[in-house]
Amino acid sequence: MSINKPNDQTRSPVRKVLDICGIIILISVMGYYSNKTVQGYLGQQAIDATGLESITLEEALQVAKHSNKLVLADMSAIWCPACRKLDEQVFSNERVKTQLKQDFVYVRIEYESPEGKSFMQNYQVTGFPTLLVLNTKAEKLIQLPIDYEPLPFLATLEKVVNSRR
Repeated sequence: MSINKPNDQTRSPVRKVLDICGIIILISVMGYYSNKTVQGYLGQQAIDATGLESITLEEALQVAKHSNKLVLADMSAIWCPACRKLDEQVFSNERVKTQLKQDFVYVRIEYESPEGKSFMQNYQVTGFPTLLVLNTKAEKLIQLPIDYEPLPFLATLEKVVNSRR
């Protein structure tokens, strides 16, 4: 008994093109999800390395109200390389963490969370990372420039604190 299988010579050129397109699409989808997984893992490692407490915006606003501090809202995405760089180079710096704990309530808002979607809409956030200083009523006071060097970032925080006095 023989089974007739078409070989490459009898397959139509259109079928060959469709097969190649299918393979390219499959490889692209697999690459996308693999990259997203790797970027997410690296992002979580950077977040963990900061040692900063993870709280919600609502919790941050309550703590700020009771401690008379401003809220520093960090709108980020776990897969974002620029956000990871900010975590690794600035928010992991001991002097920056000390300044944040002294004068601010830090909250990281993840883009892919329900809180992230509403935050982006409420504050017209269009990119990552975005750093907003909020008062205890959740009103935006200022958007901080992104600086990947700890000392200039500290100077910016000092200006914000001094403008409040």
